[in-house]
Amino acid sequence: MFSSLTIILTVTLYMAVLFGIAQIVERRTSRGAGFKGPWVYCLSLAVYHTSWTFYGSVGFAASSGLQFLGIYIGAILGIAFWWITLRRMVYAKETFRITSIADFISTRYNRSETIAALVTLMALFGILPYIALQLKAVAGSFQLITDQQNSPMGWDLSGLIITLFMVAFTIMFGMRRLDPTERHQGMMTALAVECLVKLIAFVAVGLFVSFSLFNGFDDITEKLFEQGFERVIQVSGARDSGIMWLTLIVLSFAAIQNLPRMFHVAVVENADPKHIKAAIWLLPLYMILINLFVVPIAAGGLLLGLPEESADFYVLLLPQLAGNDGLTLLAFIGGFSAATGMIIVTTMTLSTMASNHLILPIIERMPSCEFIKPFLLQIRWFLAALILLGSYGFAIFFSDAYILVAIGLISFVAVLQFSPALLGGIFWRHGNSAGALAGLLSGFIMWAYTLLIPAFVEHGWLDQAILQDGLFGFSLLRPEALFGFDDIGSIPHSVFWTLVVNISFYILGSLLYSPHKAERNLSTEFLSAMRPSVRTARPAGLDRYISLNEKLDEARTLLEGYLSSEKAKAALTQITEDLQVTGKTHIAIIELLEFHRLLEHTLAGSIGSASAHKAVENNIRYNTRESADLKSLYKHLVTELSQQHHPDHEKMLQPQSGMQNYGLINNLQNKVKKYEHIIRLQDKRIEALEQKLETRIEDIYRYRLETQKVRQENEALKRQLEDTLEIETELDVGNPQEIKKALENNKPPDDTQPI
Repeated sequence: MFSSLTIILTVTLYMAVLFGIAQIVERRTSRGAGFKGPWVYCLSLAVYHTSWTFYGSVGFAASSGLQFLGIYIGAILGIAFWWITLRRMVYAKETFRITSIADFISTRYNRSETIAALVTLMALFGILPYIALQLKAVAGSFQLITDQQNSPMGWDLSGLIITLFMVAFTIMFGMRRLDPTERHQGMMTALAVECLVKLIAFVAVGLFVSFSLFNGFDDITEKLFEQGFERVIQVSGARDSGIMWLTLIVLSFAAIQNLPRMFHVAVVENADPKHIKAAIWLLPLYMILINLFVVPIAAGGLLLGLPEESADFYVLLLPQLAGNDGLTLLAFIGGFSAATGMIIVTTMTLSTMASNHLILPIIERMPSCEFIKPFLLQIRWFLAALILLGSYGFAIFFSDAYILVAIGLISFVAVLQFSPALLGGIFWRHGNSAGALAGLLSGFIMWAYTLLIPAFVEHGWLDQAILQDGLFGFSLLRPEALFGFDDIGSIPHSVFWTLVVNISFYILGSLLYSPHKAERNLSTEFLSAMRPSVRTARPAGLDRYISLNEKLDEARTLLEGYLSSEKAKAALTQITEDLQVTGKTHIAIIELLEFHRLLEHTLAGSIGSASAHKAVENNIRYNTRESADLKSLYKHLVTELSQQHHPDHEKMLQPQSGMQNYGLINNLQNKVKKYEHIIRLQDKRIEALEQKLETRIEDIYRYRLETQKVRQENEALKRQLEDTLEIETELDVGNPQEIKKALENNKPPDDTQPI
């Protein structure tokens, strides 16, 4: 037994060493002397192996034999396709500045904020139990190797202390910068060291059990049969073991690509797509080595009389039982490394997703909260603490409900729901946002119904009748036996129905919905981006009449809404250097277009692709001449491409040319569509003004007619008066009767009398 203080000091010293390594690597990187080879990248990918592997695999083997290998067979099969799948993701990441799996899926489907938010929520709900698993494993191992009976530190206190340690480690290692697409070489190196430590620790315990406690593998195998534990080395035991094997293979095949931490390490942190070639053989080798002694350790614990319900911690209990304190401490550090590596990367990724796709869109829609945007990094720290404390709460509530393996598989089924949208988006050109949204939402609902509801029922939060009689009393809607499909286990049952529903809705939604032009163009660009590209800037030499300083001021104002002044200045300097316009006073329209593309590219690294696109669209303006030039340039390019798109022009189909052309066309089309909308609004306003003008002209015309009529009447009256005066003058002294008769003869007609 160790004292609690000894273990805490050991862990603190270990993490301090890792942090020191990370700092040294960061300084080397800042001087341009970072690690260029694939080894750090490949070893860091072993973050796939968490406490689920270090502790849970042994427990799985003790109860189900070699079935635990299904988790790694599926993962190895997934890795075998990485040169097709992962390489495409890396190329797309470089083009669109992808920050997470939520950002990747949403960018593929028209930069949909709804899809990004849904993927984020699915990841939070699905991975929260997995983080709780790590905290539970670390706290449980801590209690096992300390003098628990004489220590007041129970699960609640030790778990809280460990959770707070994890919050600090996560911020120190992975969240000291805002831009998650900046490669964290220091963190990756520390992660690689942790992966080596857990491999060394597990292999050391395996060798100790196999050749110190027993006389090798043959001795262990012989004693297993003698004592009736032969199930440990059997491929199948239960009636439905074949279904479970297939389920584990499917889950792990998806998890090696869909888990947020794996996406971050494999895609976001990838510095060179060529490193994937090394990872394809090195990571499977690592998997084989770390699983080589799972069966001997499980068998050793059973043969030495350790209780089977404690099989998850045989890695610690066996050295402790033999009195080997050094190996016990090494095993604890190995398990601690397995858990912390997963917690740091996962929490960092989830907090980035939550801030970019949940918090930031809310801030954007609430002008009164604009002042919060410069504190996005601090928001991520708060979210990281909230995620870990939420996981700690989950671990307390469900501490006795499931073993480690079951919790891990629930999370694996959750991330499985990303597969149709992710893989369909990579390989199926007709997949669209409606299909992706329908598939993700339906799969998430089925996951919650088939796995979460039974968990809540078992915990006493819901009525047991739901499991027995089904929802609303319909027996076909039993969560663990939908439509009579039962007797195969809860995990295979959930995997089957979630995949059937998810894939069906994804395909139907994509076929029934006809996406608009902007989405089709972005899909074309995204698919084209999954091919090698040469450079990020494409300066052109058209007429330079646009003031660069004005555009820099506009861009600086936008960036400083999200980044510090120093970061914004550095980003603009980098953009102008990429465009080769540093020191120039004016730029061309094509350079302005590229300037805004790179501006969005830079901002996407901090707030995500969808949010960055919306921010640029709302804050960047073009004047009349720029809009006209953009429209003319667009028409010219479309004409040229349509003329060149002929079977004899194979060069147009090459990745580089297609990448550049489609990227430029999409940008131009988006801008043209925006300004055509503005023109339509202006046309409507002009039409309304013309109608008002016509009405006014008619009023003026009527007024003129009335005026002319009155003038004519006045003239007639004037002539009448003049004639009357003449008659009066002539007959001034005459007979009155003659005067009266003369007036009657000169009386004007009735229709000419004035009114």
